[in-house]
Amino acid sequence: MLRFFYTRVGYAVVSLFVLTLTVFLLTRLTGDPTLMLLEPGASAADIAALRTRLGLDHSLPVQFWFFVVDALQGDFGTSIYHGMPVIDLYLERLPNSLMLAGLAFIWSLALGLACGVLAALYANTRWDHAIRFVALGGLAMPPFWLGMLLVLFFSVRLDWLPSSGDGGWANFVMPVITLGWYFSAAYMRLTRSSMLEVLSSDYVKLARLKGLRPWTVIMQHAFRNAVIPVLTLAAINLVSMVNSAVVVETLFAWPGIGRLLYEGISFRDFPVIQTTVLLSGVMIILVNLLADLLSSALDPRIRL
Repeated sequence: MLRFFYTRVGYAVVSLFVLTLTVFLLTRLTGDPTLMLLEPGASAADIAALRTRLGLDHSLPVQFWFFVVDALQGDFGTSIYHGMPVIDLYLERLPNSLMLAGLAFIWSLALGLACGVLAALYANTRWDHAIRFVALGGLAMPPFWLGMLLVLFFSVRLDWLPSSGDGGWANFVMPVITLGWYFSAAYMRLTRSSMLEVLSSDYVKLARLKGLRPWTVIMQHAFRNAVIPVLTLAAINLVSMVNSAVVVETLFAWPGIGRLLYEGISFRDFPVIQTTVLLSGVMIILVNLLADLLSSALDPRIRL
């Protein structure tokens, strides 16, 4: 077990280093941020002074070294555009993203499980075909397209829901549906296949032969076992929701991490881009590491 633990931790450290280096280099490909901060026609001396103040006058290896050393000490620099510590900006926006992702997670999981179980119980019927069609459409439909359709219908045509902002519960409806729709479609498909497999197992057949009520067989014997792989996927998806909400938060002007990243890219704010992507990557790496360790503890064959 210890060998497996050290191996997985080593993979996580290597992944984190590769992620950090990739993010650092890619941000430098977006261009020189001083050209966006200074007025057109600024002198070479002004440009050089600003580059020195931002630490861009060093070579790339030196800049990367300073970035890694500061990040290990919890210092992620100061936002070029906002003029405040990036970590404060990140922590200020994080609750908004967590709230949005949490509601989208609940909505997607509830819808996915309910429709998946229904499709399995009525396999190869009209219900099953309809749910599979909806699931396929959810996986194929880009979130930004679904979001624009919702805005067009519920905000522009009907004027029922606000199209942007975070003022009240009504502001959550369309962003939550847009963000959770893709994930609910994945849960539908996985729940259906898992339920079909469990319903055809010997212990479910034995439970039915014992004369147990159909609902008891479905919920206590079939569903409890079928839901395990869905919950494993859902735990990883929860982190993905927080980090993949760039399009949704931008579309609905939601003040979360995704919109912060969009602003960072728009203004070539290197510290903001590096920090948001790096911290998002750290969350995903940690969750995958914990999932690997938990899975190996439950099933020793995984360590082989």
